[in-house]
Amino acid sequence: MFWQLKISNKSARVAEQKALRYLKQQGLQLLTRNFACRTGEVDLIMLDQTTLVFIEVRYRSNTRFSSIASTITPSKQTRIRKTAAYYRQKHRQHNHRSCRFDAITVCGNDGDTKKSLEWIKSAFN
Repeated sequence: MFWQLKISNKSARVAEQKALRYLKQQGLQLLTRNFACRTGEVDLIMLDQTTLVFIEVRYRSNTRFSSIASTITPSKQTRIRKTAAYYRQKHRQHNHRSCRFDAITVCGNDGDTKKSLEWIKSAFN
């Protein structure tokens, strides 16, 4: 069963939109936003040429206490992997593609994307 998540946190919505805009500028093609199922949720699913990319977007107003990437815990990674497997099962046209798990970290609401956004390719396996 597939359902669409609704993000209620305005800052998270803005961060996700900023990440999506940036990734499109880098040449990625959007397939799905906020894909959710019983096992979990993936913020963005995109194509990077022939690679299927599952992207976790993380937002923090500041990084004073820990890095944003460190908030993607092993249990969160497991949920993303299971959700990715479910997506591939339901969208068999992508089964031939290799896949990658990326993270986009967005810090604060600074308008300077270069300072506030970091794309971590292959953030985990």
